[in-house]
Amino acid sequence: MSASPFNAAENQASTLYLPPGNWPTVLDCLCGHFPAIGREQWLDRIARGRVLDAQGAPITPQLAYREGLKIYYFREVPNEVPIPVTETILHADEHLVVADKPHFLPVTPAGEYVEQTLLRRLIRRLDNPHLVPLHRIDRHTAGLVLFSANPATRSAYQSLFPTRQIDKYYEAIAPALPELSFPRVHKSRLVDGEPFFRMCEGEGPSNTETLVEVAEKNGELWRYALSPVTGKKHQLRVHMAALGAAICNDPFYPQVLKDAEDDYANPLKLLAKGLRFVDPVTGQERRFQSEISLRW
Repeated sequence: MSASPFNAAENQASTLYLPPGNWPTVLDCLCGHFPAIGREQWLDRIARGRVLDAQGAPITPQLAYREGLKIYYFREVPNEVPIPVTETILHADEHLVVADKPHFLPVTPAGEYVEQTLLRRLIRRLDNPHLVPLHRIDRHTAGLVLFSANPATRSAYQSLFPTRQIDKYYEAIAPALPELSFPRVHKSRLVDGEPFFRMCEGEGPSNTETLVEVAEKNGELWRYALSPVTGKKHQLRVHMAALGAAICNDPFYPQVLKDAEDDYANPLKLLAKGLRFVDPVTGQERRFQSEISLRW
């Protein structure tokens, strides 16, 4: 029986097809392609088995370069700054893990965050390298994140999202909108904005939809119940800003605020509060609710 192919996503590895060049070895290519990472760092990663060939086997420093060769490598950030928040595991079984993510913690490795991510923390806590997030929420958003814990049943849970068989419920605190009637459905077309990490509403048919309700009123601030029908990047944040009630402490909308991204005392007032679906493996209805509260 042949071995299973290496799964980059499951192993949290990045993939690189070697670019055109005249390097004698893969090591030389990596040094040239990633100039910010020194040769000694690459040699150290190779020695620790953190650079793999297409079959998932560790490479040697002498491996000959060939254009288009597939290489897997594990991202590392030297002296990564700890994020002073703690996640909570609300549920864990052989198929599914449900975590309550605090504000500011990324779900998966990106940019300057690798070990300080929800995924890596859960892998270490549960000693399960097969964990894969079934969806994402922003680094600034707190609340529920589902993880597949078993490759054998992963596709069944992954299919819940594109087929809209899962109900998602969010809470947000934002300025009052007494001039508008609620509940209301906000639809728009989200497109890439400026700077590159923002989204904005553009012309054309809508590709996003959010049901907006008022859950509680407290003077000039209201607690909104948000039910996204679609799941585009920053959808709820853009939709609330478009209605005239940007979510409190949002560092990106309606304008980018400098030095606000890591203001731990004033997190974005957005919470992935609840999830409900029929478990595709057991057939039972599942309901999960975040234990985090948004304070006025």
